[in-house]
Amino acid sequence: MVQTTNRFFDEVARLMNDAAGVAQGVRREFETLFRSQAERILREFDIVQREEFEAVKDMARLAREENETLKARIEALEAKPSGANAAAAASAAPTSAPPAAEPPAPGISPGGF
Repeated sequence: MVQTTNRFFDEVARLMNDAAGVAQGVRREFETLFRSQAERILREFDIVQREEFEAVKDMARLAREENETLKARIEALEAKPSGANAAAAASAAPTSAPPAAEPPAPGISPGGF
């Protein structure tokens, strides 16, 4: 009688282990199916993946830093004109224009006729 009871409990324990293994397999299969469906839906919505977002975010940060550096250089160059820059600024400055011709007196045509 003792052996029959042990056999029964051994069979029940083995059955429970098998059931637990099957349950884990079903869980893994469900997770895989859910993940693939979620990825398909996200691709259809054209949503950016996290890695791509982080890469673009880093590129934007580097571009902003470079922009700030260049802006500081431009401000420093504008604040302190050197000899070459002063000559270029002087040549770019408008020279005095010749005086404009006065309009003809009323009743007199420009051609003298």
